[in-house]
Amino acid sequence: MTDLRQLAGVLEQVALFQGLNKRELRAVARASNEIEHTAGREVVSEGRGSIGFHLILSGKAEVTRKGRKLRALGRGDHFGEIALIDNQPRSATVTALTPLRTLTITAWNFKPLLREHPQITYKLLLQLCARLREAEGRTAL
Repeated sequence: MTDLRQLAGVLEQVALFQGLNKRELRAVARASNEIEHTAGREVVSEGRGSIGFHLILSGKAEVTRKGRKLRALGRGDHFGEIALIDNQPRSATVTALTPLRTLTITAWNFKPLLREHPQITYKLLLQLCARLREAEGRTAL
């Protein structure tokens, strides 16, 4: 999927990018690389560094922390943003359960994207808050 217009069309269906205009969607598409991962591959590993934010275009993945399953991911889900924002090691492992196709944005492209498009930053903050609330709910007494 190398056509920017086609990729922008896919991006506008993802909640994180809804509300962006065509020019902004093309900017996101230009900043991205499409990557294919085989089933069973660890896309990111807990405690390790990584260079990308990943948006799932197709396939399924599983998020684990310390070997415990946290959630399943599928088309339209994303991961990797926390480590790119705080420059810390990955907080979880994401493993491809099926052949997985991701749109990956490197740190050197991701940060300028957030600066130039505050609406992406805001939506990302909302999703991080939802994850924090979910995590707090799992650990509540």
